[in-house]
Amino acid sequence: MSEERLQKILARAGIASRRKAEELIREGLVTVNGRLAELGDKADPERDAVKVNGKRVQPLHEHRYLLLNKPKGYMSTVSDPEGRKTVIDLVPPGMRRALVPVGRLDYNTEGLLLLTDDGEFAQRIAHPRYGSTKTYEVKVKGLPTEAQLDRLRAGIVLDDGKRTAPVEIRSRTPFKPVGARRRGEPESENSWWIVELTEGRTRQIREMFLRVGHPVQKLRRIAIGPLRDPHLPLGALRDLTEPEVHKLLKSAQPREKTARKKPARKKPAVTSNKGDGARPAKRPVAKRAAAKPRKPRKPVTGVKRAGARKPKARTSPRGGSRSRQGRR
Repeated sequence: MSEERLQKILARAGIASRRKAEELIREGLVTVNGRLAELGDKADPERDAVKVNGKRVQPLHEHRYLLLNKPKGYMSTVSDPEGRKTVIDLVPPGMRRALVPVGRLDYNTEGLLLLTDDGEFAQRIAHPRYGSTKTYEVKVKGLPTEAQLDRLRAGIVLDDGKRTAPVEIRSRTPFKPVGARRRGEPESENSWWIVELTEGRTRQIREMFLRVGHPVQKLRRIAIGPLRDPHLPLGALRDLTEPEVHKLLKSAQPREKTARKKPARKKPAVTSNKGDGARPAKRPVAKRAAAKPRKPRKPVTGVKRAGARKPKARTSPRGGSRSRQGRR
């Protein structure tokens, strides 16, 4: 084999995801041929001795992909410091080597969960950058209004100050309201919804519906991308087929970032009525033609006094001016 980056080797061996492998390298837990590894180092897993915590990493040639229908009361981790049951406890001991859950489901959430020893596959399916859609069935208390659902669809700000990504929410078919109520019990309704999201924040769906006053009564994941299995019993698991693995990888493609376009500025309306409040559009300024050279002026011989009047000719009593009489 050719040399590869240590993050990729550890992910392929099922030790950890690439991001987690980088943390292991920074913490000084990874060595290559006895030398402390650094970020950016490469190695050949067939020739070099790559170790994590002193244990040599064995390259895996065939990966395992499992689908589990997780029941309530299990942690979606390999181990739990509080001693609670984990999803690995549902896997037979002979199949547990290097298995990690792909993403997480809450302790009280049921549904489909992938387990694999392929770190690259886990990163591709779990990371929101690749846009793998997760579909959930949600039973909530009461009936949310369309305005409340639109608010959830657009995204809301959680306690961490970050806004959730837009989600798809639609009514489940057939729609199931409540069952019978006891005498004296106030009238109440429960409604079922289908929620599709590409970003899985901690307790996101529960927090979303709680914000609009309709707490979640039941939550289960029914699909991961194109993968569904309504006939898999609760607590059971099975191997994925090769076509299913290819479909999952094909559905998890990097999302392209679209550049935001600036809104076009509206031109003011041209109007002749100045009293309607609309501002008239500015007239385009015409370009001035190149000035022609001026001809030199003739020199002025005398200065004319400003405001001087031309004297009027005096008239004689007989008529005519004196100047005319003098000439006679």
